[in-house]
Amino acid sequence: MFRKFAFCVLVALGGLHGPAMAQDLVYEPISPTNGGNPFNSAHILGTANAQNDYRDPRATTTNSQADIFARQLQSRLLSALSSQIVDAIFGDNPQENGTISFGGQTITFFRSLDSVTLIITNDDTGEETRIVVPLFIEVN
Repeated sequence: MFRKFAFCVLVALGGLHGPAMAQDLVYEPISPTNGGNPFNSAHILGTANAQNDYRDPRATTTNSQADIFARQLQSRLLSALSSQIVDAIFGDNPQENGTISFGGQTITFFRSLDSVTLIITNDDTGEETRIVVPLFIEVN
């Protein structure tokens, strides 16, 4: 019995006595932040968001009919206000400068030779946002 076992072991080890074949392993990162394929970013973000169970305890998002109506009304009012500002700056009778105040914010605009600058100031904090819109002058 031992001879058969020894013979089988020798045959098995003898079969391993040939040239070894292998290839190089190449690491390719998956995450685009580590040099991987940039087309993977949407999939990775979707997977991360699906696994994220965290909810902000300070968030007070409700979807009652009154809240939806208030958000839509605010959106429409801000849209109408922004249309009036655009008309004042770029309309048929453009103004050189002006100031508009509403809801704790002040929008100041002034026109220079090559641009229009808008300064949006939060009246409570004094924080400013500047937007510079270039003017394209038509040359004949």
